[in-house]
Amino acid sequence: MARTAFRPTDEQRHLVKAMASCGIRQTGIATWVGLRSPKTLRKHFREELDRGRIAADFEVGKTLHKMATSGKRPAATFYYLNRETSRRARLTPVTNPVVVPNFVVTREQEAA
Repeated sequence: MARTAFRPTDEQRHLVKAMASCGIRQTGIATWVGLRSPKTLRKHFREELDRGRIAADFEVGKTLHKMATSGKRPAATFYYLNRETSRRARLTPVTNPVVVPNFVVTREQEAA
């Protein structure tokens, strides 16, 4: 007997987006929704999975920005200012590689 085709409801779509925004793994979301595999989850809920993660990143970013600009959280301000520098550092290729010397410096033992 063939299985009936899965048709997601609006309630399931909302649930998947909310779970994805909380960082729940796709295997866990698939189990909760009643699907056998994350592949089926991605097939029917691709947009909700993507948008849930983006929404969470946006909310965290808003909070970080508010903390950094308030002047009350120096660590948040420092992190916020340095994140662009570290992002550029990851994207910039190394132009001056570290040169390792091909000799060893040893210290002579003192005569007793």
